[in-house]
Amino acid sequence: MKQHAGVSRRMLLGATAALPLAARSAHAHTLRVLTWPGYADPDVVATFERREGVKVEVSVVDSDDTLWERMNARQGGDFDVFAVNTAELQRYIAANLVATLDPQRLPHRADQLPRFRDLDKVPGLVHQGKTYAIPYTYAEMGLIHDRRQMPQAPDSVAALWDPRWRGKVLAYNGGTHNFSLAAIALGLSTPFHLGASEWPRVVDHLIALRRNVLSFYTEPEESVRLFTSRGAALMFANYGSQQVKLLQAAGVDVGYTVPREGALAWLDCWAMSRSAHDPDLATRWIDYLLEAGPGEVLVQRQGLANTTSPSPFHRPDARLRWLEPVEDTQKRTRMWDRIVSGDRAAKVLAA
Repeated sequence: MKQHAGVSRRMLLGATAALPLAARSAHAHTLRVLTWPGYADPDVVATFERREGVKVEVSVVDSDDTLWERMNARQGGDFDVFAVNTAELQRYIAANLVATLDPQRLPHRADQLPRFRDLDKVPGLVHQGKTYAIPYTYAEMGLIHDRRQMPQAPDSVAALWDPRWRGKVLAYNGGTHNFSLAAIALGLSTPFHLGASEWPRVVDHLIALRRNVLSFYTEPEESVRLFTSRGAALMFANYGSQQVKLLQAAGVDVGYTVPREGALAWLDCWAMSRSAHDPDLATRWIDYLLEAGPGEVLVQRQGLANTTSPSPFHRPDARLRWLEPVEDTQKRTRMWDRIVSGDRAAKVLAA
């Protein structure tokens, strides 16, 4: 990512008047995008650059924690638009890092499916009558299995803990989702809001998962490399059907299931930074990605659903648990870091 270095007031005053104007002009013709793998491929970006006569700088993240760090570093000043799931969006709004959007200035919203076009019915997007993000893509976090090693598809999330698959399991390296995953596995009713008495049980269960896991991944491409090179049999698919598509392209015969307990599911949206240099350009970027071309790229190339056509991957009858804001993101992250480091439960709970 191209960093925009800070300029001291003394240096600015010593420069010619033309330089600040030039800097502002450069900013106005560069769109800085913070996003996830596959959301802004080079050819998709190139089309927008040609159409608008601008440059687009894309930075990619691999976890919600990294996204938060990048956006929070300079109050969002390094980016104009970013992709974020509906649950995480809430803390960006609370931290005043997000600008409001005018849905009327997004004509391609008319092409979205009704469930995504009615923003008031998508939890977290509208606050006090103001819109903060526009739905873009979604997936459930199911289970991927190697059909050669597991001819019968796993029907429960408990398979991730099954000692028969010790050293054959891949899991996502992220505290927020893994605490919710363990809560579901334990049958807790509120996976996003753990009570005081539930933390020890969930921590113990995640330590047990760590002992069963071959490795943890962050990016979808990394998960494919590990799955193919390390002989994994089962994977918790944080990126869902996107990982299925990548594994199939790599020649792996895989199955994909939503366990009987249900699956966590995310809805990623585009939001505009409060510090966007050119809000009009940022708005046009969001509207452009709702067009048929970028939407088809999501489906055909990335194996992800878009919000303008029925998903070939998503089962309408699947029991999904759409992500919600959790009780304490930082606490989950601290505890997860200690779990991955090999700490015992007492030290994890003291985090």
